[in-house]
Amino acid sequence: MGNSEFTTHTQNRTLAGIYIVLCVAVFVSVFFSSCEKKIKNEVVKGFTDIKKVPTLRTLDVTTMISDSGITRYKIVAKEWLMFENADEPYWYFPQGIYVEQFDSLFKTEAFIIGDTAIYHKNKQLWELNGNVRMENVKDEIFLTQQLFWNQRKQEIYSDSDIHIQRVDKIIEGKGFVSNESMTRYTIKQTNGIFPMKEGEAQSSQKNDSARIAARNNAKHYAPKQEGGTQ
Repeated sequence: MGNSEFTTHTQNRTLAGIYIVLCVAVFVSVFFSSCEKKIKNEVVKGFTDIKKVPTLRTLDVTTMISDSGITRYKIVAKEWLMFENADEPYWYFPQGIYVEQFDSLFKTEAFIIGDTAIYHKNKQLWELNGNVRMENVKDEIFLTQQLFWNQRKQEIYSDSDIHIQRVDKIIEGKGFVSNESMTRYTIKQTNGIFPMKEGEAQSSQKNDSARIAARNNAKHYAPKQEGGTQ
């Protein structure tokens, strides 16, 4: 009788253990199945939303852009992403951009550099952000953190703080509007005008030759114009 009770008790403990193991196994299986399903859904959703996926990705870009048959701009970028399927198609330059603008005779009018840039195609609007730097033919330097360039209206503007370095003085302000070549501009709010220090003026003069050489070297990238020479 004692042996029978012991055997029954042992069997009950064994069955209970098996039941617990099965419950844990089912729980773990359901848990990971749910997580896996959730992850798969997120991944699929990310890749099926064609509006957020670039239609073209190009690295180490140097290209010339024409307007009415005349080469007007040179673009240099490490990465160029095109989102042609977005509701409002745009180009994105996440690793910075360098834009050089030419006149009708292919002479450099201005440089623009920024940490990142977006070009809104339908609006013909450039948006540059982060350490934006511009230089014009007068060797004036413009520094700001955000800049908009409206090609349709042929104007450049910003509502951010602006630092303008001329040959003889420095101008600090907030917001400005300018023509595309940055030769005629209006500062919305002038915060201060400071004479250029002697050491800074000499340093600026030393850099003039480098800027002129850079402008001249740009001609090597120009395609041949019809009916003329470079």
